[in-house]
Amino acid sequence: MSTMSKPLQVAALLGVGATVGSVLFALVTPGELQKKGMLKEMPEQNPRIQDEASWRQQLVMETLQKAAATQENVAWRKRWLASNPGRSE
Repeated sequence: MSTMSKPLQVAALLGVGATVGSVLFALVTPGELQKKGMLKEMPEQNPRIQDEASWRQQLVMETLQKAAATQENVAWRKRWLASNPGRSE
């Protein structure tokens, strides 16, 4: 009986731990209404931030297109902005 006692105790302890963990997870997990509320509050949902992100993406694409059109290795440029030649790396 003692040979079966230790594995049964371990299995019972693991089962209790899994049950407690599952119950705590269920209590902490937000509901559907809370999830929708959190999604509305995310910064990416702000129209101003969306405009800034699209503008930044447009600048990146323009820069990549200019770099693809030239034979120069743009990674070695000393001055990245032609409109501001006094600025260094």
